[in-house]
Amino acid sequence: MTGRRLNEFPLGAKTMLVAIGLAMLAGCATRPSPDVLNPVHMPVQLNASLQSDEAASSRVNVLAATNRNPDTARGGFGSAWADNLTYEQYAFSVPPNRKDTAITYPTSRPDPERQFVVIQRKQLPRDAFVEEALRSTQSDGTVGIFVHGYNYSYQEALFRTAQIAADANIPGSPILFSWPSAAAVAGYVADRDAALSSRSDLDSLVTSLSASGKVKRIILFGHSMGGFLVMETVRQLKLQHRDDVIDKLAVILAAPDIDIDVFRSQLKDIGRMPIPISLLVSKDDRALVASSFIAGERARVGRLDIDDPVIREAALKERLRVIDITSIQASDGLGHDRYASLAKFGAQLASFESGRRSSAGDVGAYVFDAAGAAVASPFRLAGRVVGSQ
Repeated sequence: MTGRRLNEFPLGAKTMLVAIGLAMLAGCATRPSPDVLNPVHMPVQLNASLQSDEAASSRVNVLAATNRNPDTARGGFGSAWADNLTYEQYAFSVPPNRKDTAITYPTSRPDPERQFVVIQRKQLPRDAFVEEALRSTQSDGTVGIFVHGYNYSYQEALFRTAQIAADANIPGSPILFSWPSAAAVAGYVADRDAALSSRSDLDSLVTSLSASGKVKRIILFGHSMGGFLVMETVRQLKLQHRDDVIDKLAVILAAPDIDIDVFRSQLKDIGRMPIPISLLVSKDDRALVASSFIAGERARVGRLDIDDPVIREAALKERLRVIDITSIQASDGLGHDRYASLAKFGAQLASFESGRRSSAGDVGAYVFDAAGAAVASPFRLAGRVVGSQ
């Protein structure tokens, strides 16, 4: 199927392809309940080792802000929309010797050798949350926010953030923004509505962090439908004339589930950003084939083909970095979660992304190879964009 367009399949095959894709998105394993959020009391010896400098990679801290409605009975958060943001802080024990991006959730008998385990959890007032975020800001003044995609529960998004932080060896505490996804295969349209309703809450979080002079850069990383929410939030900031906030943003969209024409309209409203927007794309993302079908076979940004001259020209015109990550391993069978595998190349990607202002030499099309390097697409020669002035 790889490389074939959806309209090449007969209707029955299209329907079957989408059904299979959506079923695979749901996952074969049992989905974790809110019970996995309950802190586990670790043995004294192990807890001491997690506090040591030598074992820093065995523990990660995550901050989470969500506009989901609290599920007080189960100790988690559901899919209903809340009127206010809730702020939390977590510490995770990370299993050693992880071989891929798969997350093994804790069971009734947690095994920290195999499973990600919550070892600390507390709710924070808004001001304390912002202070904690500022305290964990990286040495260069960078803070990162991860916005998950369609069909995610709160706990799934939280554990995914911990996995990314662990594999990328991110200093400080990354921030999860969790919007009220229905966490259901049939909830695609409901999720899109929930994402749109979350613009002001993500806006509020970003603006609160940006207000501090300590924060020099905010990496706003959106996956799939989360990329749509990120772009809508940046557009809203632009319409509010908040250039002071936008100037600090480094936007990265992984497998963005955004209609191409909608994306073009968003770019028109946002205008040129000081730090170019980066798109992590893959032609063989079959989850986006399914979403394209749901949307009336309209093309999605996450499946852009960097070998297409039209796309290369558009990347230069719009001053985008379009990075093909097809060579990176995916674990979901659909090619939609490559961003999670990309985390282990975090240092290389960060050096490519880190704060570079827009110029003729750093926009265009790239291929991120399996060795962890972003190399120029063949239409770029000697580090210079062919045809640039």
